[in-house]
Formats: sequence, C-alpha cells, structure tokens
Amino acid sequence: MKALGGYRQACLLKTSAIIVYRLPWTWKCSKFLMKLIHAGLNTIALTLAIIALVAVFDFHNAQKIPNMYSLHSWIGLIAVIFYAVQLVLGFLVFLLPFTPVSLRAIVMPIHVYSGLLIFGTVIATALMGITEKLIFALKSPSYSKSPEEAIFVNILGVLILVFGAIVLWIATRPDWKRPLEQNLKIHEHSGEASDGNTNNSNAMEISSEAAARKRNLNFDEAGQRSTM
Repeated sequence: MKALGGYRQACLLKTSAIIVYRLPWTWKCSKFLMKLIHAGLNTIALTLAIIALVAVFDFHNAQKIPNMYSLHSWIGLIAVIFYAVQLVLGFLVFLLPFTPVSLRAIVMPIHVYSGLLIFGTVIATALMGITEKLIFALKSPSYSKSPEEAIFVNILGVLILVFGAIVLWIATRPDWKRPLEQNLKIHEHSGEASDGNTNNSNAMEISSEAAARKRNLNFDEAGQRSTM
C-alpha cells in the first residue's frame, strides 16, 4: 500500500510538472520561477517514486518473492533511472546560470522528448502493474472469468490511458504553449494602453511599438535564455 500510494503521488506530480508551463494562469509568472516549480515538482515526484521502489523490494524480500522477473518491474526500474538522469541533466543545463545558451538550445528538444517518453513509460508501467496484480490476486473466480473486480480494474486502466492521452495532448498542442516573455510584455502594454485615455491611444500605440522594436533587438537572445 505504501508503494502504491507513493507511486500514485509520483505520477500526479510528474503530470503537474509536465503541464505547469501549459496552464494559461501561470504565463504571467516569471520563467525562472516556473523553472523552479517544474524542477521542484519533478524532484518530489522522483523522491516518491524511489520510496515506492524501495517499498516494493522490501515487500518482495519479506514475502520471499523474486525481484525483477516481470516486464512490469523491468520497465518501471528503467523509468525511474531515466527520470533521475533527466532530472540531474535538466538541473545542470537549464538552472545553472553559466550553462552556454547554445548547449541549452541543443538539449531542449531532447529534454522535452525524454520527459514525454518517461511519462508514457510510467503509464505503460501502471497498466502492466494492475494487470499483473489481478492475475496473481484473483483465484476463484479467476481473472479470465471477468469477475467484478477484473471489470472494475480494466475500466480503471482505460481511464488511466485516457488520462495519459489528455496530458500528452496538452503537452504537445501549440495552442497551449507558453508565449515568449517578449509577447507577454507586449500584451501587457497593449492592455494598459486600452484602459487609458482614448485621446492618447495613438500616442501610446506609437510608444508601445517603439518599445517593442527596441526589445526585439534582443528578442532571440532573451527567448533562448528563458527557454527550459
């Protein structure tokens, strides 16, 4: 039960870490703050996953059950190891201020892909785990007889799959992508101008455009530095 609870919390935190950049109400927060939140959620999730993993090994050893014999255990362990490696590399590349911008640009697509791959692996591990548990736990009637417990857990598995699909959809849709810092600032200035005196709207628009042109001189550099 301890392992299941830790694994479930780790999955939820991993999900939150993936979509935290995609939530519109977080777009006004600074990118560095969002980096810290993203890294913090992933760190807590990895810690809980490791605790759950240790609990599983302790339970197996106490019950004289062999370890690492199923595909579920293999993929689960691989996911935790890759998760740890990604977290360490993400900290070194994206949080340390002296990391070259060019290196961040190279690592960024790999970081995004590996994060989604790990999440998909976690979903697959969960589906294999509940199926494996049913096969061993249901004796009379057996799993093949489709008792109520089997139907309930099968529906739960479908819901987990749908949940994973929704998260991946949010994480890959361009419409949900966090705007660049420059775009956010321009929108904020535009909003302030519309709330001001209508007689000065043209002057404020010219001033906003001039400021935008000035900021655009460093647009690419600022975008790269703010990217995680």
